Amino acid sequence: MSRKQLIYIFMIVGGSIGGYIPTLWGGSFFSLSAVLLTAVGGLLGIYVAFKISQNF
Repeated sequence: MSRKQLIYIFMIVGGSIGGYIPTLWGGSFFSLSAVLLTAVGGLLGIYVAFKISQNF
């Protein structure tokens, strides 16, 4: 698996998890907190994937 594919996978998974978090406290998928946490989750996923891919 290439570095680019790994980063895309982690970005999608991180964004999905970040967008889902507001529903745990009764929020909506389309709320401002969901949009912000989707961005944070995506960026965190990119960071983690980049760090993991440096070790290989």
